[in-house]
Amino acid sequence: MSSYSRRFILLMPLALAACGFTPAYAPGGGADRLLGTIWVQDPTDKNGFDLVERLEERLGRPENIRYDLTYTITTEAVGVGITTENQITRYNLKGAVEWTLTDRASGARVAGGRVQNFTAYSATGSTVAGLAAEEDAAFRLMRILADQITARLIAAAASLP
Repeated sequence: MSSYSRRFILLMPLALAACGFTPAYAPGGGADRLLGTIWVQDPTDKNGFDLVERLEERLGRPENIRYDLTYTITTEAVGVGITTENQITRYNLKGAVEWTLTDRASGARVAGGRVQNFTAYSATGSTVAGLAAEEDAAFRLMRILADQITARLIAAAASLP
């Protein structure tokens, strides 16, 4: 490692502090304002449960509720690996979440949007293995989507009432 690289790495925190950079989860950071203040809509299915679990993992369990987060989840399995005998061997699980953050006091929408992503799973092997792979892909997809929502909430935190 050259000395230039070492100096650059050592001076990077000073440069970031000088430009007003604040870590999201640091006291006074964007996420700090959100921790424990968002009540997420109760889940009605496994995907909703996994999404809410990850959101609460990242944003904390609601204690001092200021905002309500509602969501709608849509998923679709698309066959992408097909054999010469027309057997599907691999699926992409596409998912999207439409979400809205509402100020509980005023009832006004303060943030919202749509996040989307996909995961994949193999359909080869036994029926049980295929079902387990599909369930795992759905779990991973909900975590990815929850992380995307969290990132957008943190980015919008400075403008929230």
